[in-house]
This record gives sequence, C-alpha cells and structure tokens, in this order.
Amino acid sequence: MLPNAARSRSLHTSLLALLALLAALATAPASAVERIKDLAQIEGVRGNPLIGYGLVVGLDGTGDRTSQSPFTTQSLKNLLDELGVTVPPGINPQVKNVAAVAIHAELPPFARPGQAIDVTVSSISNAVSLRGGALLMAPLKGADGQVYAIAQGNLVVGGFGAEGSDGSRVSVNIPSSGRIPNGAIVERAIPDALAQSGAGGTLMLNLHQPDFTTASRMVDALTKAFGEASATALDAGTVQVQTPTDAGARVAFLSRVENLTLDPGQIAAKVVVNARTGTVVIGSNVQVMPAAVAHGSLTVTITESANVSQPAPFSQGETVVTPESTVEATVDGSRMFLFRGGTSLDQIVRAVNEVGAAPGDVIAILEALKQAGALRAELEII
Repeated sequence: MLPNAARSRSLHTSLLALLALLAALATAPASAVERIKDLAQIEGVRGNPLIGYGLVVGLDGTGDRTSQSPFTTQSLKNLLDELGVTVPPGINPQVKNVAAVAIHAELPPFARPGQAIDVTVSSISNAVSLRGGALLMAPLKGADGQVYAIAQGNLVVGGFGAEGSDGSRVSVNIPSSGRIPNGAIVERAIPDALAQSGAGGTLMLNLHQPDFTTASRMVDALTKAFGEASATALDAGTVQVQTPTDAGARVAFLSRVENLTLDPGQIAAKVVVNARTGTVVIGSNVQVMPAAVAHGSLTVTITESANVSQPAPFSQGETVVTPESTVEATVDGSRMFLFRGGTSLDQIVRAVNEVGAAPGDVIAILEALKQAGALRAELEII
C-alpha cells in the first residue's frame, strides 16, 4: 500500500499527463476534410439483431446444475426425443456437462443465404464455465419471429475459472461467455432496403451527427458533383439524393457519392464527465467567461485508540476497554485562479495543471462554472 503522499503524487502525475494530452489534441492541426461515408449512412442499410436459445455440451463438469435449472433438463430431453432417444417419464438426467445458453448475433446488410456470421454464446443458468464446449444446432430468429440463421460450432472462451471443493473460486475474465467465429450460416436474406428505397429514384443519407452546417455543405458537394437539384437537405440530419432507377447504375452512383469529401461543420461545444470513473473530456470549442475559482484540499485524519481501565488488586472489578477516536481536519493548498473572458481549452488545461486538481475536483469546478453561467458549453454527465 502506497503512502497517502505517494498516491497523491501518482494521481497528480496521471492527471497532468491526461490534461497535457487533451491540450495537445486541441492544439494539433486536424484534417477537416472527411468523406460522406464517414459522415452519414444510407437510410435502411443497417444490421439486424438475431437471438436464439441452445445447448452447449462437452463441458468438463462445469455445466448447469440441473436440479436448479429445470429448463436445461427439459431442453435436453426434447433434444434426445427428436434424435430418437426416449427418456422414461419421471426420469430427469443429472448431467454437469451441459449448459443452456442464449445466442445472439447481428445479420449484416446485404447478407445472403450461405454466408457465415459470428455469434456470441452466453450462459443463462448457473454454468461455471463454457470452456471446451460445443454449441449444438440452434436457430437464430429476428424481431419478426422468422429464422434467419442456424448456429453451431466450438466455442472460443477467453476467460478461465477454477473452483475448490470447499466452495472457493477464482476466475479470470468471464468464462461463462464465448464466441464462435463464423458460427452461424445465413438461411434467409432480409429484404433489400436499398432496392426498395431507391426504386423511386431517391435515397436518404442520415448524418451520424445531425448538424445544419454539415448537411448544407453535403448538399453543396453533391450538387457540385452531380448537378443542380441532385440533392436536398430535409433537416439537420437528412439529405435526400436523386439516384438512378437502374440497380447497377445505382451502385456505381453511390460509390461516387460516399467518396465525395467535404469540410463538416464544427461540433457544438461540450464537456463530457463520467462521474463514476472521474474521466473528463473537454471539446475543442469550449470557452469560459470571466470567473474566479478557488480550490482547496481538505484532509481529514481519524485516529482510533483504546483506553484500558484496570481494577485494583482484590477489588473483584472487571477490566474495561473504552474506544477513543480523534478526528482532525486540515485545509492546505488553497489556491484561486482567474479565467478571463474567452478562455480556450489550452488555457483551461494550463490553469488546472497549475492548481493540481484531482479528477473529482475538476468535475466540481466544471459544474460550478456551469451553474455560474461562465461555462460556454453543454455539460453532459454520464
């Protein structure tokens, strides 16, 4: 265990390094030109989530405790019945190498029958580990209840766990979840959203970050490349594009569209704070109006001791132990620094560096500046 002073110096050093990195990122020249494919996506062209239920077998005694998960036993009996093995009524197999699992995957756009996709398998009962297991054939369904893929294969588990006979256990990462690369075969194709939306001669580009300036500049880039009336901005997040009605010509047209470049509008000033981890991210456009900030360090020391009262000899008394606590509070390192009007990110970082504030103090300072109306940015706490 490091002394308090050493821990404080280590935290201070880490904070200084982080703030210096933020300052460097804020002042470093960034490429302002981006492609349309990095700024927007075609409406309807997206992945679709799939989910399924199945059994993992071949575990080394780390599967479900079937007495506590009756659905595992029920699933196993149903599987055996489909394979022609009849389990007598009233008999529940007590196995430890089988686990009931949930399976999920994402069906990418334009996926066709016969293509393989990755799947993730997670235990839904009390299996200790899925290491070494194999998933038996399980259907994967979409939100409409239709089967779109069939999953099966050997699991790759990154975690490791071990358990002693006395109940003690140690684990590394999460051994009750794993992946099967190319573990599902697509059996049904989803409707082609590109063909449906483009059949009428128009397509919608949805911006990842809605912004009126970016949408306007995207329309300018499209009209410059394809002529007037080829694109229209419907709102800050949607640009309508005129496309060829022929499917082959539409693909070539969209290839040109997504590689067009433009200078997107600057993002809104924002400060994002993660109160749980102490992470603070300050956007490049953040400014502070005139304000003075006082920062102090409060140290509270609590000392525990015990007073022992020993009775006199032959007094038939009892020894009494009385706890005694001493609490001391000191304030040191009080500092005040001034933010002048129009203070930039670089100046903010330099001022916080000088005051030596910890992440929690930085969050408190930013919240106080926002409440005082001096922080010209949106403060988002996650």
